[in-house]
Amino acid sequence: MLSELPSGDDALIAILRGVLPERAARVAKVVFAAGIRVIEVPLNSPDPFASIAALAHDLPADCLMGAGTVLTTDEVRRTHAAGGRLVVSPNCEPDVIREATRLAIQVLPGIATPTEAFCAIGAGARHLKLFPAISYGPRHLQALRTVLPSGTYIFPVGGVAPEHIPDWLAAGAAGFGFGSELFRPEYSLAEVAQRAQRLVHALREARRRLEAQ
Repeated sequence: MLSELPSGDDALIAILRGVLPERAARVAKVVFAAGIRVIEVPLNSPDPFASIAALAHDLPADCLMGAGTVLTTDEVRRTHAAGGRLVVSPNCEPDVIREATRLAIQVLPGIATPTEAFCAIGAGARHLKLFPAISYGPRHLQALRTVLPSGTYIFPVGGVAPEHIPDWLAAGAAGFGFGSELFRPEYSLAEVAQRAQRLVHALREARRRLEAQ
């Protein structure tokens, strides 16, 4: 069964770039306890497939986890073999999307333009990563959404600050990915927990206010 990326109050992706395999499960459990249900280990982290295997073994079944910075179909297959159920890319590579779909794991390709978005959709993606979000802004997302098919979900990633979440939600963001705002290798578990809780609260409060308007 293809696990779905959430698009409600828990639509946050924790990007654990640089996490070590021996620490991956402890960090992920702290993030999960704060309310984040999607976790990615970028493949430019130390021994990333070992970290993904650790997460697959130790995290609850309702945690969607897998690899980030996935560029090739071989990396999709290695993610699947390690137990990952998610692949996230910084770019739109149709073969990566098709291979993830074939293996029944969720895929979040990176896009910036309508051309890239429709290329990803044509390959089978329904969830898209607007990256780097800081380069484009909420108005760019709002314009993109006017031409994309219904049922397309966009996750801004890269440079989104918690205080800007309301503007992105108003523009139609389905969720967000957070890297250094949430995790760096030097952060303690307590600091990761605090940051995760702050992000979850910021998203929920922003949704509450948007719905009250």
